[in-house]
Amino acid sequence: MDNSSGVGVLDKAAVVLSALEAGPSTLAQLVAHTGLARPTAHRLAVALEHHRLVARDMQGRFILGPRLSELASAAGEDRLLAAAGPVLGALRDHCGESAQLYRRQGDQRICVAAADRPMGLRDSIPVGATLTMQAGSAAQILLAWEEPDRLHRGLHGAKFTATMLSAVRRRGWAQSVSEREQGVASVSAPVRGPSGRVIAAVSISGPIERVSRQPGRLHAGTVVAGANKLTEVLARAHAATQRRGESA
Repeated sequence: MDNSSGVGVLDKAAVVLSALEAGPSTLAQLVAHTGLARPTAHRLAVALEHHRLVARDMQGRFILGPRLSELASAAGEDRLLAAAGPVLGALRDHCGESAQLYRRQGDQRICVAAADRPMGLRDSIPVGATLTMQAGSAAQILLAWEEPDRLHRGLHGAKFTATMLSAVRRRGWAQSVSEREQGVASVSAPVRGPSGRVIAAVSISGPIERVSRQPGRLHAGTVVAGANKLTEVLARAHAATQRRGESA
């Protein structure tokens, strides 16, 4: 096993967690992705679930558990959330609409940061709110770059299509109009981790009367710029961490 620590059970547990980083997995998928024997993969996943490092989604698949986010927050290591506040605030001020940051967790997406429009008609999504992965521009972003099998599973019951997600990948942003909620439109763009994988979606949302039925024409450039700024922050932080490790 690459990068072995010499403690076999910990190395195997780390392999399980790394496999789940790509998204929900059945036991069979976990075995395929990790190369572990089926009984070993099952035993480790269930043990990690006991400690809330792994959880199950509504379909019974294994996903990363809530304890990981709690540990990251406690250690102050969540650079994405630390950088999100100023970026979302700037988006809100520039677009005049509420801004949000979403992460995927299994079959749902969670609002992990937000900057609300201070007054007037607004689309307010509180931090911690759980929304569907089957509607909305942020859901499109969080699904569009998934592996083909996960993407097609995610399209079951969705209000968007594979053709729409292909367009999202091509232009680098998504929009929705009355898809998640009647009268509300939104624009979203991807935030990528140092590996290039999409790890979050930045969004602005508001009433159709203000953002129009083509919200991307008004706000896509600004939302993409905000998402790219967060991607750059993560890349710089990762590079700095690597330099410190090399010099240690």
